[in-house]
Amino acid sequence: MVLFVLERVTPASASEAWRCLTRWERHADVVPLTRVTVVTPPPTCEGTVFVARSGLGPLAFDDPMEVVAWDPPREDRPGTCRLAKRGTFVTGWAEIEVHASDRGGSRIVWREELRVRWLPRLCDRPLAWVARRMFGRAVDGLLRGAGG
Repeated sequence: MVLFVLERVTPASASEAWRCLTRWERHADVVPLTRVTVVTPPPTCEGTVFVARSGLGPLAFDDPMEVVAWDPPREDRPGTCRLAKRGTFVTGWAEIEVHASDRGGSRIVWREELRVRWLPRLCDRPLAWVARRMFGRAVDGLLRGAGG
């Protein structure tokens, strides 16, 4: 199991950053060899389910996720979203927080716990390193759509 935290600052408003980070289909634009299908009808709310399919051919796997907490940002408080990873290969959770900044723009905190089935604990440190970089690049790419 690996736990990592990413923080980013963007000139985009909290609501715009939130929109860019929670348009699930767009995640496929920033994660190589991945496509995302939202299974439930819009709008996103608790209970929304989507599946990220990553890899090539027989080496691909599904990463189904469910939104288990959904509270968009408001003027007086940050937005929070929690995803439960429901796959057979990758499990865990992710939390996205979007805070409005006093100086304009917003600050994002992305926490994620990953468990990869059949991967020995010896691989936790390299997995954390790879995941932090991969998800960091994905968040950066998603925020570019918000002017960040």
